[in-house]
Amino acid sequence: MRLHTLALTAFGPFGTTQEVDFDALSSAGLFLLHGPTGAGKTSVLDAVCYGLYGAVPGARQGPGTSLRSDHAPADLPTEVRLELTVGGRRLEVTRSPAQPRPKRRGGGFTTEKAQSLLREHDPVKGWQALSRSHQEIGEEIGRLIGMSREQFCQVVLLPQGDFARFLRADAEARGKLLGRLFDTRRFAAVEERLAELRRTAEARVRAGDEQILALAQRIAQAAGPAAGETMLPEDRPGEPGLAGGVLQWAAVARSGAHERLDIAHCALATAESRHAAARHALDAERELARLQQRYEETRRRAAGLEERRAERDRCHEQLSRARKADLVAPALELRDEAERAHRRASDARERSRAGLPGELADAGAERLAALEREIRVELGTLDAARRAEQRTLEIDAERAGLERQSRADDEMIQEAADWLAGWDTTRRDLQERIETAQEAATRAEQLAGQLAPARKRLDAAHRRDALAVQEQAAEGRLTGAREHAVAAHETWLGLRERRLRGIAAELAAELVDGTACAVCGSAEHPEPALAGDGHVDRATEEAALTAHRRAERTRADAERELEVLRERLAAARTDAAGPEGSGGGAHGTGTGGADSRTSSVAELATYVDRLNQEHKDAHRLAAGTHDAREALAAAEREHLGRLDERQQAERRAAARTSQREALDREQSALEAELVKSRGTSASVAEHAELLGRRAGLLAEAVEALRAEQSAAQSSKEADGRVADAAFRAGFDTPRAAAAGLLGETAQRELQHRIDAWQAESAAVADRLAEEDARAAAESPPATPDAAQAAYDLTARLLRNGATALAAAQERRTELGRLSGQAGDEVRRLGPLRSEYERVARLAGLTAGTSADNERRMRLEAYVLAARLEQVAAAATARLQKMSSGRYTLVHSDARSGGRRAGLGLHVVDSWTGRERDTATLSGGETFFASLALALGLADVVTDEAGGVRLDTLFIDEGFGSLDEQTLDEVLDVLDSLRERDRSVGIVSHVADLRRRIPAQLEVVKDRHGSAVRHRTTGTLGG
Repeated sequence: MRLHTLALTAFGPFGTTQEVDFDALSSAGLFLLHGPTGAGKTSVLDAVCYGLYGAVPGARQGPGTSLRSDHAPADLPTEVRLELTVGGRRLEVTRSPAQPRPKRRGGGFTTEKAQSLLREHDPVKGWQALSRSHQEIGEEIGRLIGMSREQFCQVVLLPQGDFARFLRADAEARGKLLGRLFDTRRFAAVEERLAELRRTAEARVRAGDEQILALAQRIAQAAGPAAGETMLPEDRPGEPGLAGGVLQWAAVARSGAHERLDIAHCALATAESRHAAARHALDAERELARLQQRYEETRRRAAGLEERRAERDRCHEQLSRARKADLVAPALELRDEAERAHRRASDARERSRAGLPGELADAGAERLAALEREIRVELGTLDAARRAEQRTLEIDAERAGLERQSRADDEMIQEAADWLAGWDTTRRDLQERIETAQEAATRAEQLAGQLAPARKRLDAAHRRDALAVQEQAAEGRLTGAREHAVAAHETWLGLRERRLRGIAAELAAELVDGTACAVCGSAEHPEPALAGDGHVDRATEEAALTAHRRAERTRADAERELEVLRERLAAARTDAAGPEGSGGGAHGTGTGGADSRTSSVAELATYVDRLNQEHKDAHRLAAGTHDAREALAAAEREHLGRLDERQQAERRAAARTSQREALDREQSALEAELVKSRGTSASVAEHAELLGRRAGLLAEAVEALRAEQSAAQSSKEADGRVADAAFRAGFDTPRAAAAGLLGETAQRELQHRIDAWQAESAAVADRLAEEDARAAAESPPATPDAAQAAYDLTARLLRNGATALAAAQERRTELGRLSGQAGDEVRRLGPLRSEYERVARLAGLTAGTSADNERRMRLEAYVLAARLEQVAAAATARLQKMSSGRYTLVHSDARSGGRRAGLGLHVVDSWTGRERDTATLSGGETFFASLALALGLADVVTDEAGGVRLDTLFIDEGFGSLDEQTLDEVLDVLDSLRERDRSVGIVSHVADLRRRIPAQLEVVKDRHGSAVRHRTTGTLGG
């Protein structure tokens, strides 16, 4: 990386634009940056860092600090522009921080956002913009340089005092600095990641051990009292022996459960044998008691049979008489049915005679039948009368329908007359509506033609007002450009005049002994002119001339911009004014007496809005033309329809009059016929109903009389058949046979009682013949209660034994299941425990807490120790030259006190041959040792960054502590850096360095701000 130029504007103590030409300063390889305290030497380095990374080093970037110069004018923005070559590419970075600026309108300030610009120089196309994004520019610069801002500030901008403190610092402070430079955060992240993995694995192992302990507690609960024989393991979760102890303890618990299960089996077998014996004895006692009770019950049943024998004989006799009477039962039922039919027929005959007239009460069946036939004939003659009566009703309905039609036609005729009365007015209104819509369409077309020019005038008025504001701003810029051009011209003339006054010193600087003077021709130059204070060289004059020409170009550009704006403004005013005499201005439409050629935006906007509204209203009215024509056509069709409807109604009224007359004649003829047919009834139907009732009564009386005569004959025949059947069955009279009748249910009941007595008699005889029952009756009385008590005792003992066996089996099964779960959990935990032990070993090793880490070095410290060893080796090459071979820097990984080892730094003194701490070096020795360390660190960091060449370095202060010989040696070392095509800038107050280093950059200060001056090979440039 090589720096070319740096331009600072309103940055830090620099109130104006200052340019630093690093190419000129670096041509000598070694240049001096000096100036009084507070002038801004460090601010130049800050500007380099800010141009690259957008931030300044250290605490100067803290909150509340501002990069803007307090000496700068309010309208001069702060800006840093750095041109450099890195990675074979020539780049230009321009950055401006967030800063206040005057508001363009009104008073006060507003905050301008930070801005960045990255450009690259192409040999053919020139400068090409790459990006304006802060992030993209930062990433691109960081990628090309290969260092972070912290690394850059330590390697390129070697800060004053930092490396001296680094030499005297303890291991922890060195670790922090080296960690920032070499970015060992990834190794610290590895340490933290391993520690986190260890904590996670430990938590998982501890959770697994807690699960195993929970299973052990459940095993203890399942083992019951036997669990108290052995104690649970006392290991805590996370200890290695916990799992094995729990498995061993569970095996002992399972063994005890097996023994108790065998004991329960033996106890249950004994209880089962005793229970079987008690059951057999209980069954024997119960059987004896049953037989004894059975024999006693049989004797009681035999006595009861003897007592019921007389009843059994009576039932047998009654059943025999009932079965004989069943032979007469059919004849008895026929007689009873005939008597009942005769009684019903007599009752029906009496009821039918009650509805007949008195003179027909004793009439015979033949007379009544003849009267019925006469009435039936008369009913047949009433059908024609019914049809006539029905036609009369239809005529009434037709007459009512005619009346309704008449009323409807009258209403329609009246409605048509009312509507036709207003027809002329309706037609005239519709025609006027059509004419209005047509006029509105014409008006809409006229307004549309006026609206487009009015809108163009409004747009032109907007442009006119905006361009007027831009014209004022351009006039202000032109005035400023003219003033600046005049000032630049005066500055150039003044510098030219001063240069001409001191041109002798400038020519004298080019004199060479033995060479003729270009003015006087003499080869001797005894008293060459010397440059006085404030001498102006050629470069300064040319810079002023360049500034003058640039100001002139700016003024010409401002004049051209103003001329273009004025042309555009004139065109906009012409467009806003409209054509001459067009009458389309604001005054032409009644907006007032304002001149249309100077109409304001508000007036034109009002005019356009009014034209828009009028156009919308006219368009809305014009849109109704079609509807109005359709309405007129519909009204004319309705007019013709109503006329036709009125004529049709009048014709229908005439037809109805003829129809009414025909209906009246027909109804008169029908009424004369109906008077004859109705007789005394109100209607033909009522007269027919009366005749029908009379015929029905007569027919019913005939039928009832004939039925009564037939029932009397059937009853007499049934009495004869009953008497004959009773005699054949053995009964003296039919009454005796009827008395012996029993129903089927009663006969079944008697038969059941007889069969039950006989079955009981047979059963009793069989029981009395049983040998075992007779033998049991002769034995002593049975004692089943005592046998039951003995059996209950054995059953209770059996249940207790079975319960104990089930509990033992369940305990053994549960212990087996829980032990299996514990074994599974131990096997599942095995890989986790192995992983935990491996991770814990690695975490302890990287954290420096493991016994395997003899020096108790953390991983990050180990990596930094390797880097420090490289830095010490690189620094020793320069330190030996600076110290004339006396001192050598070595890295030490020995522990100091109780702290961890790895970042010790010692110096070996070849004069004494002893190794001692760097804190024992003197002030001068500390300086060149820290300088050597800084240069060595720069080499190592450069290699770490991918071998990016650092062609420009800066060293800040410390040279005042060196004697003359050591200073020469240090400068020789720095001068040797040119062998690698490097340039080194020294920031120092030491006056002797100004004599030793010809290339200088001086920073001067006054009350108006600081400025830089270049001095190369005896010349001074501002």
